[in-house]
Amino acid sequence: MILLVDCNNFFVSCEQLFNPKLKGLAVCVLSNNDGCIVARSNEAKDMGVPMGMPYFMAKKKFKNITYLSGNLSKYGAISKRIMTRLKTYTPAVETYSIDEAFLDTKGVERLHKMTPYELGNKIRHEIKENIGIEVSIGVSDTKTLAKIASEIAKYNTRKKIKTEFEGVFQINKDNSDKILSSTPIEEVWGIGKNLHKFFRKHNITNAKMLIEQKEDFIQRNLGKKGVELFYELKGISKYPVIDYYEAPKSISRTSSFSEFTTNCDYIKNELNKHLHKICIRLRHHNLSAGSMSVMLRTKDFIVTAEKVNFITPKNSEFELYKTMHKMFELLYKENIIYRSSGIIVSKLSKTEDIQLNLFEDEKAKKKQKLSNAWDKIEQKFGYGAITIGIKKQAEKKLI
Repeated sequence: MILLVDCNNFFVSCEQLFNPKLKGLAVCVLSNNDGCIVARSNEAKDMGVPMGMPYFMAKKKFKNITYLSGNLSKYGAISKRIMTRLKTYTPAVETYSIDEAFLDTKGVERLHKMTPYELGNKIRHEIKENIGIEVSIGVSDTKTLAKIASEIAKYNTRKKIKTEFEGVFQINKDNSDKILSSTPIEEVWGIGKNLHKFFRKHNITNAKMLIEQKEDFIQRNLGKKGVELFYELKGISKYPVIDYYEAPKSISRTSSFSEFTTNCDYIKNELNKHLHKICIRLRHHNLSAGSMSVMLRTKDFIVTAEKVNFITPKNSEFELYKTMHKMFELLYKENIIYRSSGIIVSKLSKTEDIQLNLFEDEKAKKKQKLSNAWDKIEQKFGYGAITIGIKKQAEKKLI
């Protein structure tokens, strides 16, 4: 059996943990630079506040709501406590996101002397009691079914629907047909817009209708990924819980501006922040990037981007700032109003496997030492304790 542990309204729950006065209130947590809504309390959901709504629109339409700026470092610390706790129940824990984790109970049933469903109930109560965060838990034979089960558990809790174990739901052979029949195809984990269009075209509107198709039809039209999803919904696991480290294939940072702007220095400084955070992650994973893309998005959602490949992969801001600024100059247009920016690095490789050429060696080593020193200062005094080589943020020209 696989369990999916999903923290309820996680960012809001973290804020309520630090400030109990927020409990019972309509609360929304905002993204970087207060761009849009990324988490809502149940009270805010009941008022009809949509996820992803830009803050400048939400504060006009929904005035009786407490809006909070997000604090990812605080949420990350609580997430780490939860993930550490989960590993006391089984060593097979896969952290899927900051607020979700898959657990494989194989081999620990005798240890706990309870069913996976009962174990889910125990986990939920102990996380609430010891950490203060409410979670919903889905239990089933596969990741995909566990994901559906966790959404049902979350819905039942919010609507106060009584079940054997509050906040825990299991999909098994007895109820799977009924549940899959009532699960819209677009709500199945892993189905995006393109797949949704394909299924609608073939009049496949729910998960049950998908598993009733012939396998060769799925294989012919959707390939390996489609067949894996087909079997996952049938209760045959194709996505095992990965409890070992996997290096990321790319790292990205994007965020909306607090207000639309044309200010060159402001946008450049936002990109500086993105690049610094990306480089922190690269060094944390002991990786270097062989490619970098810079993106700007206009007020009208038009995206422009530039990409560059490096002969020698890099992970130091001091090696990347100059290139990033040149790419920005190619993208930026003085009279265009912008809403967001972002950076993506890819073609990642282990830093120790990189062989520097003779001319790059000494310069690269010096820049690497500067970056490592920066990391140590921020680890001790916190992110943003110093800014090195970053132009002081100019006053924003807001539109």
